[in-house]
Amino acid sequence: MQLLSRSNRTSASRPVKILQFGNGNFLRGFTDWMIEKANQAGVFDGDIHIVQVHSKSANNPMMDQDCLFHVIEQGLKKGELIQETTLVACVAGITNVFEDYEAYLKLGENPDLRFVVSNTTEAGIVFDPSDSSPDRIPNTFPGKLTTLLLHRFKTFQGEASKGLVFLPCELIEENGAALKECIQKYISYWQLPAEFSNWIDLENTFCNTLVDRIVPGFPKGSIEEIQEKVGYKDDMAVMVEPYHFWAIEGPEVVKEEFPLDKADLNVKFVSDLTPSRTQKVRILNGGHTSMVPYAYLKGLRTVREAVENPEIGAFLKAAIYEEIIPTLDMSQEELNRFAADVLERFANPFIVHELKSIALNSISKFKVRVLPSLLAYHDLKKEWPEKLILSFAALLVFYKGNYQGVETPVNDNAVIKEEFKSAWALGSTAETVEKLLSSRSYWGEDLIGYEGLVAAVTEAVDDLLKD
Repeated sequence: MQLLSRSNRTSASRPVKILQFGNGNFLRGFTDWMIEKANQAGVFDGDIHIVQVHSKSANNPMMDQDCLFHVIEQGLKKGELIQETTLVACVAGITNVFEDYEAYLKLGENPDLRFVVSNTTEAGIVFDPSDSSPDRIPNTFPGKLTTLLLHRFKTFQGEASKGLVFLPCELIEENGAALKECIQKYISYWQLPAEFSNWIDLENTFCNTLVDRIVPGFPKGSIEEIQEKVGYKDDMAVMVEPYHFWAIEGPEVVKEEFPLDKADLNVKFVSDLTPSRTQKVRILNGGHTSMVPYAYLKGLRTVREAVENPEIGAFLKAAIYEEIIPTLDMSQEELNRFAADVLERFANPFIVHELKSIALNSISKFKVRVLPSLLAYHDLKKEWPEKLILSFAALLVFYKGNYQGVETPVNDNAVIKEEFKSAWALGSTAETVEKLLSSRSYWGEDLIGYEGLVAAVTEAVDDLLKD
């Protein structure tokens, strides 16, 4: 079987308009797939050049395939089983910063370049004072980006039209603002010209974004079947779920120049990202976090098992539709539609998502994802939400470390684990619950001041321990 390459698959040549920092599965199965769809739909006309910022050597498999690869969508979409394959041909090239720094800087000379996309992990957008000079390859992604922008600024003599639009996909709040702040820190630290700083401020657009798609990556278990279907050997194939969402907070010009929403893609341009982020955190992440400890105590081990279990499936739906959604001041129709998508995604038969992996650092996750809904429900209804209280109780029991003779996979920092061990050694369930709910370090406040909360959680904990 022939290796996939441009010698055996023809593709259109387009101007390189996007510089992409990162070559991981997510960007290839999310951004690159979207650009391919937009090009095919005729709403965009641009290719991507990838920059490797972490690896010390070039991605040989990617280059061997002339940057071609397939994206395989597998999962449920509106109740139907989806299995679709797309050949992504919009990646024009790839450059490794460490192997050829000059070639990397030269990418900034491209007059057609307009967008910068990145996914360098949550820890990627940082300032590092050990990057002491722009004359050496910086350690950080923002440092590397600053040197390229400086080269572009000099090449075009500060021309306003050569500013860029930044669309970072790193999963941190206000990722665009954070990236801009790091770049300005490097400009100040390296004592670069004030004109360059002004050009960054005035002629470049840093958008905050929110991305959502599960990308399992290389389909190892089914690659032979996939390759037989497409007719080529593809070592860079990437599997994704059908669901995708990209919210972009920025000026109207970004929507005009980057009209991915017109290609029937789930891309939303917004003036404020907060509602989209709240919707995702409370329903998707909150649904995960509220379900995991209870499902694990009931003997289930994967998300799919949990949602297909009659008891846990009903628990999750009730928690989302009856206790979380009513607390959100947003379009109920849109929230219900999003929730339906979430439940369908949880039931994807092609993705094995283990509960123990989601359970990592569950205390901090519960604080951000579930507790706000629990407290908001009480504020709204003047009573405690049954399902979320049960979830809270299950979390405390899960962190006990053992349930009915079965070890629970508590994966959190050593201090929290030791504090829970001490709390569970107290004389009664009520004392244990009161001790744990009073910890400001866990929940951001002392929860025992909420009337009836300790009693409600204690009763739910006692019921679990009796099972």
